[in-house]
Amino acid sequence: MNLIPIDDPRDPRVAAYLDIRERDLVGRHGRFIAEGKVVMNLLLSTGRFAAESALILENRLAGVREILRKAPPDFPVYVAGGEVMDRIAGFHMHRGILAIGMRGDPAPAELLLEGLPRHALAVVLVGISNHDNMGAIFRNAAAFGADAVLLDRTCCDPLYRKAIRVSVGAALKVPFASFDDAAAFTATLDRLGFSQFALSPRGTTDIRTAQHSARLALYLGTEGEGLPPDLLTRLHTVRIAMAEGFDSLNVAAASAIALYHFSNR
Repeated sequence: MNLIPIDDPRDPRVAAYLDIRERDLVGRHGRFIAEGKVVMNLLLSTGRFAAESALILENRLAGVREILRKAPPDFPVYVAGGEVMDRIAGFHMHRGILAIGMRGDPAPAELLLEGLPRHALAVVLVGISNHDNMGAIFRNAAAFGADAVLLDRTCCDPLYRKAIRVSVGAALKVPFASFDDAAAFTATLDRLGFSQFALSPRGTTDIRTAQHSARLALYLGTEGEGLPPDLLTRLHTVRIAMAEGFDSLNVAAASAIALYHFSNR
């Protein structure tokens, strides 16, 4: 294991970890932060994203040694004391477990869809701008065996540090891709044999009675406004039945119910 002590918070070798919250806002130029033991384990285990290095609080090192052995022998593991770690991060880093992942080139949505199995469940997100919701939806997608998550360009970044943390690393496990043109995207799903359901409180069909093909794409929209009217017109709409006089669920909670219902797991 390539352990490298760090005693200067301005050491250029840990520059990618400096001022984490500020970097959350301005971007990391093709990199992302994986925070916590579970998330780092998924980063090093799944192989979907390359890992560049890790920065570990010295008193947490013993608890992550087995995880770090999943990395190549020359993988840099920077080790720092509490004061140095906090000055690097720019705030009190109580978890003390960080790693840098590399985004790589984004996969085209159509290519991802074409590679899905004959029986497939895809989640399509439109306008999801809250990182907590994004992370929770990815966590639900992983829990109920969704094969892919597709995002329109107005969605927030699933590899934002908070979104990854809320997803408990699911954003590093569930394949995802973005699309630009909703009309062309729905046409592609039609061509590939997907039933397409738009989840809405005003849906025409209760999800308990909705019939679909072996391939299903489930659309989820932003809080409040929901899915755009043109998509609701174009797609088959389904609803989750609720108590009379109340028709609103948090989008992450709605995704859990719908994914549980439509999953074959």
